Amino acid sequence: MQRSKSYAVMFLLGTFLAGGALGFTADRVMSRDKPCRHGSGSRSYLDRMASELKLTPAQRVQFDSIMSRRRTQMRAVYDPIRPQMDSLSKLGKVISDSTHEQLKRVLNPEQQAKLDMMRDRGRKESADARARYGSEKGTPAPRP
Repeated sequence: MQRSKSYAVMFLLGTFLAGGALGFTADRVMSRDKPCRHGSGSRSYLDRMASELKLTPAQRVQFDSIMSRRRTQMRAVYDPIRPQMDSLSKLGKVISDSTHEQLKRVLNPEQQAKLDMMRDRGRKESADARARYGSEKGTPAPRP
């Protein structure tokens, strides 16, 4: 009996983590061309590229033009399906929250507290990862 509970908990935790990873990945793909309000994202990436490659002013103008066309093309690809991805992201959160509550019902109070801490840590790590890309509210910043 204890073994089957362990398998169930591992399965549900794996499902929970896989759902989070899938949601994060889908969100990154769908949102990579949204403008960023934090000053990072594609502009700072281009600034770093220009600096590291020691681009001439003429080369920088060409780089900016190429990347601007890329953003326009990527928006044309992803904008039509963005509402579906937003809906899927919301559904993923509902599933994630439900799974978390189901997992907690299997655990004793000490384990529940630890699971909550693990979830909080995972959310913080995800938020930190998004922040590195200059995103807001779970929306990853543009990646050139």
